[in-house]
Amino acid sequence: MCILQEMTWSVILTLAFQSIGVVYGDLGTSPLYVFSSTFPNGIKDKDDILGVLSLILYTVTLIPLIKYVLIVLQANDNGDGGTFALYSLLCRHAKISLIPSQQEEDSNVSNFKLEVPSRRLKMASTLKSALENSHFAKVFLLFATMLGTSMVIGDGVLTPCISDMIVWISVAILIVLFIIQRFGTDKVGYSFAPILCIWFLFIGVIGMYNFIKFDPMVIKAINPRYIVDYFIRNKKEAWISLGGVILCITGAEALFADVGHFTVRSIQISTCTIVYPSVVLAYIGQASFLRKHADLVADTFFKSIPRPIYWPMFVVAVLASIIASQSLISATFSIIQQSLSLGCFPRVKVVHTSSKYEGQVYIPEVNFILMLACVGVTLAFRTTTKIGNALGIAVVFVMTLTSSFLVLIMIMIWKTHILLIISYVLIIGSMELLYLSSVLYKFDQGGYLPVAFATLMMAIMFVWNDVYRRKYYYEVEQKISPQKFKQIADDRKFCHIPGLAIFYSELVHGIPPIFNHYLANVPALHSVLVFVSIRHLPISKVPMEERLLFRRVEPKELNVFRCVARYGYTDLYNVQEPFEELLVKKLKEFLKDGCFIPQQTSNNGEVFEKQEELNDGLVDNENEFVDIQQELMEAEVQLEAIDKAWSSGVIHLIGENEVIAAKGSGIAKRILIDYAYNFLKSNLRQRGELFEIPRKRMLKVGMTYEL
Repeated sequence: MCILQEMTWSVILTLAFQSIGVVYGDLGTSPLYVFSSTFPNGIKDKDDILGVLSLILYTVTLIPLIKYVLIVLQANDNGDGGTFALYSLLCRHAKISLIPSQQEEDSNVSNFKLEVPSRRLKMASTLKSALENSHFAKVFLLFATMLGTSMVIGDGVLTPCISDMIVWISVAILIVLFIIQRFGTDKVGYSFAPILCIWFLFIGVIGMYNFIKFDPMVIKAINPRYIVDYFIRNKKEAWISLGGVILCITGAEALFADVGHFTVRSIQISTCTIVYPSVVLAYIGQASFLRKHADLVADTFFKSIPRPIYWPMFVVAVLASIIASQSLISATFSIIQQSLSLGCFPRVKVVHTSSKYEGQVYIPEVNFILMLACVGVTLAFRTTTKIGNALGIAVVFVMTLTSSFLVLIMIMIWKTHILLIISYVLIIGSMELLYLSSVLYKFDQGGYLPVAFATLMMAIMFVWNDVYRRKYYYEVEQKISPQKFKQIADDRKFCHIPGLAIFYSELVHGIPPIFNHYLANVPALHSVLVFVSIRHLPISKVPMEERLLFRRVEPKELNVFRCVARYGYTDLYNVQEPFEELLVKKLKEFLKDGCFIPQQTSNNGEVFEKQEELNDGLVDNENEFVDIQQELMEAEVQLEAIDKAWSSGVIHLIGENEVIAAKGSGIAKRILIDYAYNFLKSNLRQRGELFEIPRKRMLKVGMTYEL
């Protein structure tokens, strides 16, 4: 997603060019193997070619073009796509998150607001109420989101493996491909785009040449009657062959998942002007060739290349096959970043690879694991047939889940007319279900692979998210009350030392229980203390000026503050300036602004600012007046205290909690918390590493949570 608020056409066209090198490799190289996969036992009737071509044309038109490019891309979350983007839209419109994602103060974040039509439909409100009141529905939606994400990651593992049939060459190519990922989408896109532009030009021109030379009458495959005749003639065999036809749209889900690396408009332009016409011409040309050479179906693509350009096309085809996996690799980085920020994936390092485009990211740990998985699958299967069967299941499963989420968005958010929703379900939804039934038939022929991989990913996500939620509710129940904090402040045994202390926790409201544990061992309070909690909102971005939300904690003279640092799932830490510098700057702005805004004390002992600002300095209350001069003087004292504390030194207190199952817990809960979660946590990055806190000024405070 570009950081420019209003992009020029030059930027959009630049991104459209880059997207060709990243998004369409898999979709664009499908003509290499679709006809051979659809007719593994040869062509029995030449009219079957027309039936399959008709299936391909309608599939490529309805799913990648109409469904994804024209409809699904509109369901992006502030420029980001993927399963979690759809889930986040639903979470913002309805209270369906298992952890509260809608706090009163978050309503002021500009990106959190949804623009919806003023006309409310009864169906939308009924569905919204049903989802909000059903715990099963909330769990099921989160489960489906995780499953869809896991399947896309599985697709990212399988796609590179199908690029080449020579095993050891494939392994070498895969390793090189994953090594260059660290250079980022920007450079990879510029490097790969020229090659794929040549590829699309070649397959389009060759397709047109074959169409004119061999059998121009294949154009009558536009008539869907040939699909019906194909099924009547071949019955079960025709249904099974759908597993080969579906390969014509592998990579289509990357159109949506990769939109965060580019823009909606740039992907629409590149698809409609270059990719779709070239791919359609390629399939029409191959069908025309097969009408005269049905016996060459096993090697349709290369046999249909005119001899004078065979070797140049062969070289371009090999290069395009290598690039084919890029779309799903980039998509994997995007969706894992989203799931990470929403508490559904263990902590990993996210590297921002472009200073111009914020959505372009790289995750080293995930890249390494993907490389090992791809090499392992390639060495284990050694043929593309089984990998193709597995790929089909991953592709169709993700597409079906996307359609399910899209229908909910159509009803609840877009308020789409019921006839349009029914049309979508009957045409596109039924087509995807038909394809899904076909690919599941080959479950034992390699189709089990994405299911096994998705199960492993789901287990990791479930373990992390389940304990993440348990910790959240434990801290809410055990947090320090306002009365308890006042007792601590009045206790004379606590000494006051100079400096600014930043205490990190995951608790959004109130003071975390780990602070009481800290005071029991270190009876000292710094001159300025800020409790910082990191809050991940179910949106892609939070504007920098709305990032930090401050509150005072009584008593006022202690200079204790609460700060909620709000991030969207594509926001990165410490991009523009170190976090502590940003925090001090925004804290001082908060105090300055507070001079002119009356204060109220909430029922949890914190002081917050009213939003109204009066021109004459009077409070909007007939019985209360504010002495502006007094407020200014108090603010100056506090600002001076912050500057003095800042100059005395900053210490970062990291709350590190060890979690164990509570006494009396069942064996399943003990395995979940004591072994599975703690194993993941011990092998992953800690919070201090994510914020890049200097180790010399970092102090970890440990506490055991019995969940």
